[in-house]
Parts: sequence; C-alpha cells; structure tokens
Amino acid sequence: MTNFLPALYEGHAPITLQNLFRDALEAYDDWDEGMPEPTVRFEGKVLSISEVFDWMKPCTDIMPANMIGIVTDRLSKPWSGDGPLDEMTFSTAARVMSVLVRRRLRRFGRGSIEAFAGRFKPSLHAE
Repeated sequence: MTNFLPALYEGHAPITLQNLFRDALEAYDDWDEGMPEPTVRFEGKVLSISEVFDWMKPCTDIMPANMIGIVTDRLSKPWSGDGPLDEMTFSTAARVMSVLVRRRLRRFGRGSIEAFAGRFKPSLHAE
C-alpha cells in the first residue's frame, strides 16, 4: 500500500493529508463516467483516489464544511450527523467515497490509459 503517506497520529491527519483528501474529492467530482480512476499527486508520487480514501478511513478529524458537500451530494439519503452542525469525520467521508469509487469501477471497469488511448486509434476494419 502507500506507505509513503504520512501516518495518522492518534486518529488525526496532518494538514497535508487533509489537503490530499480534498484533491481526491475534487478529482472524483470531475471524474467522467467510463473514464479510468482519477489519480492525485503527493510529493511527486501518483496514487489513485481510492488509495487516498483508504488511507484516511481511520481519521477521526472533522471535515471542513466546504468538503462535505462533495460527499453529501452523492448520498441517496440526506446526511444527518451526530453533532449539532451535522459534522462529518474524514473517516465517514472516506468510507462513503470508497464505496462510491468501487461502485463506479465495478460499473465501468478499472479502465486504463491504454484503453482510453485505444479509443482514438484509427480502426483497422475495412468499411
């Protein structure tokens, strides 16, 4: 797995991981149906958004309100958190997003750069 990412400390993520999570959410938000799983960069390394979501599953930090909408807009039921302000932890969001990524990948396949590029190669069939 991605052992180059910073470790959580007693369930808390450094701001660099929180920013990476936001980047993964935005990449998911921009992900077009049928395209390969998006990737994000962290310190020069490329990793899939599902790796970021998996890494943040143990994070107990409360997500900033500006990130929650990306997650809640995809829920089939309205979000209702335990706190007075409907707080959501990174852990909850990571679990939701992991399910959404798996569903999309199952629906359209993992995809690959080769498959994507193959769509633009000239056809070898005579017409």
